[in-house]
Amino acid sequence: MERSLLRYIWSHTRRQQLWILLVVAASMVPYFLAFDLPKQIINGPIQGNGFEALNARQPFFRVVYDLPLIGRAEVFSGIDLDRQQTLMALSTTFLILVLINGLFKFYINTYKGRLGERMLRRIRFALVDRVLRFPPKHFKRLKSAEIASMVKDEVEPLGGFTGDAFVLPALLGGQALTTLGFIIVQNMWLGMLTAGIVGIQLSIVPRMRRRVRELGRLRQLTAREFSGRVSEIVDGIGAVHSNDTSNLERADIAWRLGRIFSIRYDLYQWKFLVKFINNLIAQVTPFIFYAFGGYFVLIGKLDLGQLVAVIAAYKDLPSPLKDLIDWDQARQDVQIKYGTVCDQFSVEPLIAQSVHAPASGPTSRLETSIIISNLTLVDDTGARLLDGVSTEIKPSETIALVGAAGSGAEAFAEALARLIWPEFGSITIGDQDLLDMPESITGRRIAYASGEPFLLHGSVMDNLLYGLKNAPRPSATTHNEQRIESERYAIEARMAGNVDFSPHGNWIDYQAAGADGLDDLLHKVLPTLDDLQISDDIFGLGLRSTIDTKEQSAVSERIVELRGSLRKRLVETQLDEMLIPLDFDRYNIQASVGENLFFGTWGRGTSSDLDVITHPCFQRVLNSTGLDHSLYEMGLEIAEITVELFRDVAPQHSFFRRLTFMAAEEIPIYQATLSRCRGLRFEHIPPKDRASIIVLSLAYIEPIHRFGILTEPLMDQLVAARKLFHTDIPDDIANLIDRHDPERVTASATVLDNVLFGRIASQVADADAHIQTVVKELFRAAGLYENVLSLGLQFDVGAGGKRLSLAQRQKLNLARALMKRSDFTIFNRPLSALDQRVDEEITRGIVKRRNKAEQAATILWGLSDPRVAQIFDRVLFFQRGSLIGNGTYFELARSNAAFREFLDLPSDHR
Repeated sequence: MERSLLRYIWSHTRRQQLWILLVVAASMVPYFLAFDLPKQIINGPIQGNGFEALNARQPFFRVVYDLPLIGRAEVFSGIDLDRQQTLMALSTTFLILVLINGLFKFYINTYKGRLGERMLRRIRFALVDRVLRFPPKHFKRLKSAEIASMVKDEVEPLGGFTGDAFVLPALLGGQALTTLGFIIVQNMWLGMLTAGIVGIQLSIVPRMRRRVRELGRLRQLTAREFSGRVSEIVDGIGAVHSNDTSNLERADIAWRLGRIFSIRYDLYQWKFLVKFINNLIAQVTPFIFYAFGGYFVLIGKLDLGQLVAVIAAYKDLPSPLKDLIDWDQARQDVQIKYGTVCDQFSVEPLIAQSVHAPASGPTSRLETSIIISNLTLVDDTGARLLDGVSTEIKPSETIALVGAAGSGAEAFAEALARLIWPEFGSITIGDQDLLDMPESITGRRIAYASGEPFLLHGSVMDNLLYGLKNAPRPSATTHNEQRIESERYAIEARMAGNVDFSPHGNWIDYQAAGADGLDDLLHKVLPTLDDLQISDDIFGLGLRSTIDTKEQSAVSERIVELRGSLRKRLVETQLDEMLIPLDFDRYNIQASVGENLFFGTWGRGTSSDLDVITHPCFQRVLNSTGLDHSLYEMGLEIAEITVELFRDVAPQHSFFRRLTFMAAEEIPIYQATLSRCRGLRFEHIPPKDRASIIVLSLAYIEPIHRFGILTEPLMDQLVAARKLFHTDIPDDIANLIDRHDPERVTASATVLDNVLFGRIASQVADADAHIQTVVKELFRAAGLYENVLSLGLQFDVGAGGKRLSLAQRQKLNLARALMKRSDFTIFNRPLSALDQRVDEEITRGIVKRRNKAEQAATILWGLSDPRVAQIFDRVLFFQRGSLIGNGTYFELARSNAAFREFLDLPSDHR
C-alpha cells in the first residue's frame, strides 16, 4: 500500500484537485476586492474625497490598464455618479462580492465534501478487498473486531481530509496571503508587524502539537485494543460464565478504560494549552492596530479609511491562519492513522487479483485428475501438519479420508479447498497449479464443507443459495427507472474505485443447481434437504412462522379447512385428548389467563399487556366483574412465590425459560414492589404497581407453572368477563388484539396455532410430537407441504446462525455445498455434531444418490467413523502427518497393520 496519504490522495484525485485549485485561485479575485471596497466607501462618498465641489460626480467602474510598450489604456470610461449614487453603487457592489464569495465557498465545500466521501468509499473498499485477498493463515492472527473497527472508524477521518488535502491549504493560504498583502499595501509597517506575528504563530504552535500527535496515536491504539478485548468477551461469554471470570474481565476492562482516560485527559490538557497560546498570539495584533495604527492616523501618515480597512481585513486573518494550523495538525493525525492502517493491511503474499476476477460465462467442468506431489503443510507456528504426501485423485471417484484428530487428514482436505497453502510441493489440476486457478473455477467446480460452518445473518434460503451467488446475471424484468438508477450507482461506484455490481440484482446461478428459475429451485432443494434429514426441521420452522394473509390468501383459506380435518384425524386415531380446542364459551386450561380473557393474541407491533390493561375500557370491565381484585390477588401470589423460589437462583438457570411471566432481571424489581404494596388496601395501591402485578396473572398457565392458584370460579369469571369485554370493544383496543375466529386465520399467530385452533395438552406424553406428525401428513395431503417449507426457508438464522442448533448449522452448510453440484466435493468431517448413526445414514444416502447421478462428482469425505469407509472406492489413511495407507477399505484391512489397529480389528482379520 502507498505509505504517504497525500501521494495516495493525489494519485486518485489528481484531475479533481487541479480543477478545484483553479476554482480557489479564481475565488481570490472577489475576495481581495471585498477588502478594498470598505476603504473606497469610507474615503469616497462617506468622507467626501473627490466630491468637494457642489454637484461633483465621479466615474464608477472605470477600467484602466497600464500595459508595457503601449502605455496607459482605458478599456471602459465608467459611469458618472454623484455622491449618494456612488455610495449606493459601491455598497451594492460590496453586497454582490459577498454573495459571490459565499457561492465560491458553497461550491468549494460541497465539491470537496463529495470528493472526500468518494475517497473514503475507495479506501474502505480497498481495505475490505485486501482482507478478501489475505492468505488463509493470516486470519488466525487477526481479531475481527479490530479489522472492522479500522475499516469503519479509523479511516473515517481520512475521507474528510481528502477534500481538504490540497484545497484547504491553497484556499486558506491564499486568503491569508491576500489579507496580508492588502494590509501591506495600506501601510508597510503595519503589514510587516502583522507578518512577524504570523510567522511566530506558525512556528511555535505546530511544534507544541507534537505531543498532541503522539497522544493521539496512543489513543487510537488503545481504543483499538479495547474494541478487540470487548469482542473477545462477547465471543467467549460461555467460558467467562462457566469459569466464574466475569470479575476478572471487569477488572481488565476497568484498567483499559483507565488507561484510555489518562491518555485522553493528557491530550485535552495539551490541546487546550496550544489553543490558549494560539489565541493569545492572535489577540496581540489588534492591540498593535489600535495603538500604532491610531498613532499613524493622528500624525497623518495613515487615513481613517485605510485603518478601518486594515482592521476589517485583519478580522478575517486569524481564522484562515488558525484553520491552516489545524489543517497541518489534521494532516499529521490522519497520516498516523493511515500509517497504522497500512501496517495492519500490508500483508504478503496477497492472493492475486486475477484469482478473484469474475467469469464472463459458464465455467467448464474439471475432468482431469488432481495430482498431489510431495505436499507439505505447516501451521502459523511452523509445526508440520502434513509431510511429503503424494497421491492422485481421479474424476468420479469416492475417497474416504481416515485418521485420528491431528493425523493430517483434516489438513489434507483444507489444502484441497485452498484453505491452507502448501509450504512445499504442489497441487495441480491438469497442467495448472491449484493456487493459480481463478476462484470462478474452483469456487464453482470444487465444493467444501467442514464441521465449523459459516452462516450469514439472513434466512435459511439465503444461506442455502450462498454458493450459487458467484456473479451478477442480467435480469429480463428490469424497469426503466431501475435501469437508470443502477446506471447512476455504477457510475459513482466506478468513480470511487469500487466494483459496479449491484448486490440486489440477480446473482443466483440456476443452471448450476439444475433449475430453470426461482419457482423450480424449491423442487431442486427438497431432495437435498431430505437426504440431510433437515426437511422436518425446516418444516417445523415454517409451522412456527406467521403467514401473510394478504399475500397468501389461498393458503390461509386452506389452513382454515385443515382445522376440521385435524379434529377428525385426532378422533379417528384416538388422540383427541391431546388437543384442547379454543371455544369462546369455555376456558382453555392450556392457554394463558390473558389469552383466555381477550380470546386472541397480540397483533404485530404490540409490545406488552400494559397497552390494554391501562385502557379505560378494560378497567371498566375489570371493575364491573370484580376481576380487578381477583387478578391482583392472583398476581400478588405469583410474585410472592416466584420471588421466594428464584431470588437466589442464577439468571442463566433453565428454570427461567419456563417463567413466561417474569424474567430473571425483574425479580429484584418485583421484590421492591411487594415491599411497597404489602399491607396496603387495594384502593391505596399506586396504579403503576397494581398494573405490574396484574400483568403477572395474565401470563399464567396452570398446567405449566403449577402454582395451584387458578380455581374453577375464577375461570368462569374470566369467561364471563371475556364476553362482556367483546360486547362493546373500542377500535383502538380491537386493533391491538387479533381475536380467535374459527372461520379465519389469526394473522399474528403461527401456522401451527392456526391449524390447531387450540392448545396442545402439556400433560400428555409426546403430545407435541404426535400432533406435529399428524399436521405434517395433513399438509402433504392438502398439497401445502411446500408452502410451509417455503416459510421455514425464510426463517432468520440470526447472527452466525446462532438461532439454529450446531447440528442444523452443519446440515445446512453441507446442503449448501451439495447445491453447487460441483465436480470435486470435499467434506471435512461436516457432521461431527450428529450422533454416529445419523452421520452414517446421511453419508450413505449422499454417496448412494451421487452414484445414481448422470455426471457423478468426485467425493473426498473426512470421516468421523472410519468403518463407513467401506462404501467408498478408496481410502487415504493418515497418521502423524503422513499418508501411510492408500487403497480400498478391505485391502487396507488385510495388509495395513496400522489401519487394522486404528479400526480395532483383530490381527487375523481378512
